[in-house]
This record gives sequence, structure tokens and C-alpha cells, in this order.
Amino acid sequence: MARDFYEVLGVQRGASPDEIQQAFRKLARKYHPDINKDPKAEERFKELNEAYSVLSDPKTRQRYDRFGEDFRQIPEDYEERMAGAGAGARGGRSGWGTGDGGGRVRFVSDHGEGFEDAGIDFEDLFGGLFGRGGVRSGPRGPIPGADQEAEIHLSVEEAYHGGKRSITLAGPGGQRTFDVDIPRGVADGQRIRLAGQGGQGSGDAPPGDLYLRVKIKPDSRFRLEGRDIHVVLPVTPWEAALGATVPVPTPGGTAKVTVPGGSSSGRRLRLRGEGMPNPRGANGDLYAEVRIMVPPKLTDRERELFEELATVSTFDPRKPG
Repeated sequence: MARDFYEVLGVQRGASPDEIQQAFRKLARKYHPDINKDPKAEERFKELNEAYSVLSDPKTRQRYDRFGEDFRQIPEDYEERMAGAGAGARGGRSGWGTGDGGGRVRFVSDHGEGFEDAGIDFEDLFGGLFGRGGVRSGPRGPIPGADQEAEIHLSVEEAYHGGKRSITLAGPGGQRTFDVDIPRGVADGQRIRLAGQGGQGSGDAPPGDLYLRVKIKPDSRFRLEGRDIHVVLPVTPWEAALGATVPVPTPGGTAKVTVPGGSSSGRRLRLRGEGMPNPRGANGDLYAEVRIMVPPKLTDRERELFEELATVSTFDPRKPG
């Protein structure tokens, strides 16, 4: 049994969007695998990301509140389908089936990336949702096609910019290639709906939908916490001491950040709105963490200047206060 997403974030079911975001940020900082080296931290962080991606989206949260952990297997047009499924759809328990499209789907991108086998047994799935005896005997109307799901792996830049991407579907009926519209700022765990691309329905019933679950690949430069982006900002000792305006990488291109004089390694500089785009609200922020770097090999003049500084400076970083 999957854990309740509200329990994962440690909030009440009536929590406001701000409370959900604050709870996620606090826990994400604690369990991010770059910070927490506990072997279980990575799984905990993935769990937090999934919970936040669902509860931070008002529409998805509403479906989760209604259907619980099985909300992803219930078509978004559930009521319309059931209304049109004929006499066998009464009571919300009949008229469901695997159709002709149940089973397994696999994706391969035009970039040569393999997407994991979805491995969905729709007979087991809907048997679990509505009970093994849920389909009544006797006449029934057309049965809508089953929804299917697979993963799509995106880089941070691809998720940031969005746009079209060519996807090839390999299934029992052969291969189909089509363009997918990646929403700008799509979040890890978010699903992209391809209407009518799922399993075929019986008779005149409509086909199911195909859902592509987004997985954002790890990046050596950008660390995501929700819609916030964290980057390391290398600076020289003199830039940190005197202050400077330096370039900082973002998924959208290079930005400028002012490093205040007297900055030490670990200081975080916030660039408001420079994180992941959010089509439903405020963009995330970008946090640049100062990291002071020294020349790997000093010139004679540099060594002379550093030795002079060491002679005249009274600064002792190990002295309290």
C-alpha cells in the first residue's frame, strides 16, 4: 500500500498550497541525496518529489483526494466515459475492461534513450479497483479502451524550455511516431496526456489515453528541489572578499549575480524567479551557492601577494566570534 501523500509531506489534508510548499522545501533539503548520504535518503527524496508534484497541482490534487492512490488509473473524463458506456456502466462498477489495448507498452526516443516498460496489467488493475465481480453478466454496452502509461526521460533544460519532441511507440500493433508537446516547466513526476493514444475500446467506444510520466535526469550542474534550482557558484578569493558581479549558469542561459564583499563558501545567493517556470503560478527561484576556489598553481607574483596578505592580515577564521 502506497503511503498517503499528505502523510509523506507531514501536512493535513486541508493544508494550503503555501503550507505544502514549505513542508516540501524543508524535507527536500533534509533528504536530498547530495546532502544526505544515508542510502535510504534517495528513495525518501523521490517519495517527497512525487507527493509534491501531485499536491501542488490543484487539479491533480482534487483527483487524488477523490480517488486516492488509484487516481492515475482513472481517466480524466471518467464521468463522460461511464455515461456513454451503455447499460453496462451503471453504478460505476460495470462497463470497465481491458479492451484490446491492455498489456505492456514501451517507448524509444529519437535520441536513442530507452524508456522503461510500463508493465501494466489492466485486468489486475481494474479488478483491484472495482472488485473481481465488478463486471456484471448479461448485456452491456461498448467498453472504453484502457489507459496506458510509460516514462519519458528529460534533461533539466528540456523540462525548462518545453517544446515538441518526437516519440516512437513500439507495441503489439507495430511502431508509431508522433510529436509530444512538452509543457514548459514540466515537473518531475508530472504526467503528459496523449488523448486517444491508449488501448482500443470495444465496439464504438472511444480509445483510452496514454500518459507519459516525466522523469528529469540527474544533472551535474543543476539540483532541483521542486521548482527551485540550486547551482554551485565558483568565485576567486578576491571576488569573495571584495565583491563582484559574476555569471551564473541557469537552464535558460547565463545570468548575472552580485556576490557581496566578505562572502564565504556556502553563502547562498537567491535569484528570484530564475528557477523552473510554473505555468500555474510563480516561477521557482535559483539559489547560487558560493564556493571559493584558489589557483591550482600560483605564479611567483601571486604567491608573493598571498604571502604579503598572510603577513598583514589579522583575520583568523578559526577564532570564535
